Amino acid sequence: MNIKNVYILDDRAILYLNGVDTKEFLQNLISNDINKVSETNTCFTSLLSPQGKFLYEFIIIKHKSGYLIDCEKSQADGLFRQLSIYKLRSKVEILNLSNEFVVAAFSHEKFLTFDEAQDVSGFTLKYREDPIFLDPRKKQLGARLIINLEKLYLSLKKLDLHDSSLSEYYSYSHKLGIVPKDLNKLQNKIFGVECNYEELNGIDFKKGCYVGQENTARIKLKNKLSKRLLPISVVNGELTEGESIYYNDNEIGKVLIDKEYPFALIKYLDENFNVKSDFNTKEASIKIEKPNWIKN
Repeated sequence: MNIKNVYILDDRAILYLNGVDTKEFLQNLISNDINKVSETNTCFTSLLSPQGKFLYEFIIIKHKSGYLIDCEKSQADGLFRQLSIYKLRSKVEILNLSNEFVVAAFSHEKFLTFDEAQDVSGFTLKYREDPIFLDPRKKQLGARLIINLEKLYLSLKKLDLHDSSLSEYYSYSHKLGIVPKDLNKLQNKIFGVECNYEELNGIDFKKGCYVGQENTARIKLKNKLSKRLLPISVVNGELTEGESIYYNDNEIGKVLIDKEYPFALIKYLDENFNVKSDFNTKEASIKIEKPNWIKN
């Protein structure tokens, strides 16, 4: 990413949770430890089904007396409803602030120019009362600013940042191996741990119970993680969501996200899997990429 580029993530939504029970409420639901979230640290996490399947993923940022949630806009309404169902009698207020706040992303290098910045994923500081944080998944993905829409362009001008094509940011995220959009296509089709959440700092295996914890822990502790969500690229042809991927006649995975930035659930430990190989679906020839941050 160019140090002067900024990407207005208009596909992101902002929820705000506030109230005396909010911290405990989130701790009982999310796959990460809410105690990691502070004025100087932000975390990435997920909300899973009771079976441990993926439902929602988001970033949690401490803000005033509550927490901001940065999630994909297409997931915001569903996440709002799910949180509201779990709320019951808890003293928690859930607001959708997407019409007021916007998320802007910029480079890792630019983040390090701030006086108090630390080169640590999730590190958070304030710029004129607005949170800026280094992406808690991978710092290579850069930083994010959450800011009131009315203040956005004046702040970007002061920071000497210039609006750039969102597709550039998406492509970079895809190449890095982090899903940039279309997360709803993963719902109930893949276990949270298969989304690489351990490597992306999205699961805390030492915390107490949360929704989906039992199966998540079992897969981890019994070394049953045999599939991973990996980025794919089309050499030629066209992908279709849900279709199988083959090496010769051996099924190696399934396409889950089929549009501009495709991902597939891959049997990455299978003897027929080799990232240097060419793979195929019914209508396409593809390459499968294994990010270098996945070590096994």
